[in-house]
Parts: sequence; structure tokens; C-alpha cells
Amino acid sequence: MLLFDVLFYVFIAIVAIQIIYYGFIFGKFASVKQKKTSVKNQPVSVIICAKNEAENLKTNLPSILSQAYPSFEIVLINDNSSDDTLQVMQAFSKDHENIKIVNVKPIEVFWGNKKYALTLGIKAAKYNTLLFTDADCRPTSKHWISKMSERFDSQKTLVLGYGPYQKIKGSLLNLLIRFETFMTAVQYFSYALLGQTYMAVGRNLAYRKELFFEANGFMDHMKVLSGDDDLFVNQVASKKNTAICIAKQSFTESIPKHTFSEWFLQKRRHVSTASHYKLKHKVLLALFYCSQFLFWGLSIILLIILHQWQIVVGLISLRFIVQYATLYSAAAKLKEKDLILFIPFLELFLITFQFFIFIKNLSSKPQHWK
Repeated sequence: MLLFDVLFYVFIAIVAIQIIYYGFIFGKFASVKQKKTSVKNQPVSVIICAKNEAENLKTNLPSILSQAYPSFEIVLINDNSSDDTLQVMQAFSKDHENIKIVNVKPIEVFWGNKKYALTLGIKAAKYNTLLFTDADCRPTSKHWISKMSERFDSQKTLVLGYGPYQKIKGSLLNLLIRFETFMTAVQYFSYALLGQTYMAVGRNLAYRKELFFEANGFMDHMKVLSGDDDLFVNQVASKKNTAICIAKQSFTESIPKHTFSEWFLQKRRHVSTASHYKLKHKVLLALFYCSQFLFWGLSIILLIILHQWQIVVGLISLRFIVQYATLYSAAAKLKEKDLILFIPFLELFLITFQFFIFIKNLSSKPQHWK
């Protein structure tokens, strides 16, 4: 019985940790109200790094070219593509004077490194305000540039946006991808509001050119193949210089992976950068994951053995109430309310999925960004 009592008290502590995360840390984002800002119309350089993205550029570039914004250029970076990416870029540039092409040839020291290509594109950009997205993304409105650029001011030189994935009806994989993306956004927005910004997504991210050069670009983590977005943000973000943008007109929508194996590889690349985060961020992220894992594990064990089961059921219910209340509000902000009904299943799957990624990354590392 002593062992059961120990498990029970550990469970109480785990529930308390989960309530702190959902009720207070993530609750910061759930309760935030984005203040309206005046339109500044500062000139913007939109930067897109593409590797073998000919078809995606054909599909998505028109939605960027049609942005309702008075002054912007599009810097298209061809990162040593083997398909018709460069030709597609050149075809668009013939009809649009605000397109600039940077054709990157590989060099041995930076072979397969997206950061090298991005650095050349940033150097070529004409304007100080840089707005990043991917070739397989499209803005969900004509006001994407406007809404993201509005968040800059004299102190805010880094703006984090949201990049959801396309909704596909009847697809379990799509549901899982969108839930993982949503939960990641809830975390990085919440920590940003608490002055502990640790990451962003490169498919919707903006910062000043001067911030990039003050940090010496990507040099501190150039040897890490991924992380042009999260590792850079982890390095340069502060409480004073970071803003978030959650206006629905500021979202960029991406094409999701179509198979579990493709998604697994994509997430392995993303997760592999986490070991390079600042220690305080690694501790916060690890504690949340471990508390989730233990919450589910101990809930199942204690319910099976019926040890203090009335209290256990009450604590489980309390945790889910706090979780649902927070995530419902967050999902309303990010237009993801259809995910809420499936939270228990999606959360349990994601915990398991992340565990397998961690194990796989211990034995090998992804080698290229594409």
C-alpha cells in the first residue's frame, strides 16, 4: 500500500503542475486581447526560400502578389533546386517589378544549409522590415502583410505569427497535424506574453533586418541544419522586443503532409533543434511534456487499482475542466475550435508520437532541410 500512496501523492503533484501550465501559463494567451494598432505602411521585404517548389510557387505566389499593401517587394531565394523552381520565379518576375530573385549555388562549407541561402536573401532585401513565409504557404487574406507589420513599433522588432495547416475533412492525420500545430502555437504565444519567447515558425515570422545583423545572423547555430526560425528567435528574443500577431487576417495556411512517415520526418527535424534552446526553455518544455506523460500514466494505474479512486476521478475532472476552458478560448482565437472535441485522443496520441521521435533522434539526426 505504501507504493500506492506514493503514486497517489505524485499524481496530486502532477495534476497541480498541469493546472499551473493550462490555467496560468497557457491561460495568459487564452485571455489576451490583441490591442488595435494604427496602420504604419512601412515598406516590407517578403522573403521566401524555395528548394524544388515549382508547383507550390505557381499556386501560392499570386496570393502574396495580390496583397493590399502599398509598398513591398518579394525576395525569392532559389536554394539549388533541381526542378523548374528558378524558371517559375523568372516567369513571375517578368510580370512583377517588385520581385527580386536570389539564385543560390551550393558551397561545400554550407552544403544543404537553408540558413546560408536565407542569409543571402536577407542581404539582398531592400527594406528593413522582413516578413518570412514558405513556398508551400499562402496568406489567408489580402491583409497579411498589413496585419503583421502593424505589430512593429519603436521597441518591437520581432513579430511571431500563426501558420495553421489546411483542413482536410475525414483525415485523421490532418487532425493530428493541426492539433500539434495548434498546441505548439499556444505554447510559444503564451511564453512570449510572459516574456520568455523561445521559438516561432518560419512560415509566418517577421523581424527587422538590423536585428538579424546585430545578432550576427545565424552564425551561432549555422552548423545546425534546421532552426532558421526557432533557434534564431530563441537567441534574439527578449521581453521588450517581441510581439505576437493573432489577427485572423494575419495567418498563413500551409499544405500538410499526406503520410505519417512524411510528418514523422518533418517533426524529427523540428524536434532536433530543441536541444539547442536556452536551458530555462528546455526545462519548461520538458516539465510540461513529462507532466502530461505522468498524468495519463498515473491516471490509468490509479483507476485500475482503485486507489483513492473518488479523489483521483475528481482530480482528473478538474484537470480536464481547466484544460478545456483554456484551449477552447485559445482555439477560438486561432480558428481551430473543431479540434476541441477530440482533445483527449489527440493529446494521448501526440504524447506517444513525441516519445517515439525522441527515441529515434537519439540514434540518428535528420541531415537536410529538404
